[in-house]
Amino acid sequence: MTSAANPQIVIVTAGGRNPQILINALASRFGSVTVLLEQPESKKLFLKRRIRKLGLITAAGQFATMVASKFGKRFTKKRTADILRQYDVDDRENPAIPVIAVGSVNTPEAIEQIRAKNPAVVFLVSCRMLSASTLSAMPCPVINFHAGINPQYRGLMGGYWARVENDEANFGATVHLVDTGVDTGDILYQSRMTPSKSDTMHTYPLLQTAASTDIAIRTVEDALSGNLKPLPAKGNSRQWYHPPIWTWLWNGVTRGIW
Repeated sequence: MTSAANPQIVIVTAGGRNPQILINALASRFGSVTVLLEQPESKKLFLKRRIRKLGLITAAGQFATMVASKFGKRFTKKRTADILRQYDVDDRENPAIPVIAVGSVNTPEAIEQIRAKNPAVVFLVSCRMLSASTLSAMPCPVINFHAGINPQYRGLMGGYWARVENDEANFGATVHLVDTGVDTGDILYQSRMTPSKSDTMHTYPLLQTAASTDIAIRTVEDALSGNLKPLPAKGNSRQWYHPPIWTWLWNGVTRGIW
């Protein structure tokens, strides 16, 4: 059982560079952090769900963009290093931070692991959506980091779509309470930043994350002190996905938005 003087923070993620930045920032600030590491969802399951929701052609186009993004990241090393240095963040795995491997957060085993920690807050970053039953089983506030400004840019690729929509004033990130919708929970903090000319789809999420460690820390501080002040999301609400490959290429060639 966690003592009141040493409150636990559980971070749920499927892993990766961007989540590791937030894990390290929160661990450095608070110390008592445990990571619940999900097994990434299979590409086959991802495609099946997208095909059901958006149709075969659109889903195939989106998957092609994902492949291009994964390939393109190998050419962003300089910009990545610049971002890490500019915001003084660390993306390296820290062996001192406890990690518990689970198949999915939406399993009895994962819920049992979380409840055994008796956390003061559960912080989500790049993980599966919590099912209604999982969310109701959480013993504390559940908070999510989203690389996009809600409610205008819910879902995926929020920075990219803000640029495509000529809305760079809403290029940023949101920390919000979690409900059963897709990034629809009440907003706690938001941060905005300006991408450089060398930023692309491959580096937007890294920039949004690295520039937002302060709002993640501030939110957890509020949760630990019982001082969360959520505000309803206002404005046009839309869920976005990866752009199909033809949309990404068109915007890149004609507008320089890659």
